Amino acid sequence: MSIELSIEFFPPHTDEGVEKLRVTRQRLAVLKPEFFSVTYGAGGSTRERTLAVVEEMAAEGYDAAPHLSCIGSTRAGVSEMLHTFAARGIRRIVALRGDLPSGMVDAGEFRYASELVEFLRAETGDRFRIEVAAYPEWHPQARSPREDLLNFKRKVDAGANSAITQYFYNADA
Repeated sequence: MSIELSIEFFPPHTDEGVEKLRVTRQRLAVLKPEFFSVTYGAGGSTRERTLAVVEEMAAEGYDAAPHLSCIGSTRAGVSEMLHTFAARGIRRIVALRGDLPSGMVDAGEFRYASELVEFLRAETGDRFRIEVAAYPEWHPQARSPREDLLNFKRKVDAGANSAITQYFYNADA
């Protein structure tokens, strides 16, 4: 097992935010992260901004990965995004379940990240390096640590290459 550093960014909403992100990225790049990732808002609400930031980072020579969440997504929509990623030279994806946006009632065609990973592999083979989420404690919606570990195993068995996590979610834990 190896441990690598990645750094996650939120796609900015304003031109000023874009410039601040550029400066921040340059300062953090000295840490030599394995890759940068860019979040994907609930239901894909930041999709275009996410893609723009990832493309800019890739043009600067960094390995950059867009987050791709399955909640609220269709197979056709995800397939379209995969073609876009491939056409733009993106080689890494962070595949997540994601959160259902407030007020949205249709969860889409995928219920779990493991289903998304399985679909990504079926559609693209080994074209993308797929990162999934792991939890230092256990997922807050899991009924038990064992259930959480089994869910993580499903993502790995579906074809995930590796997992990312934050140092902790609950400092007391």
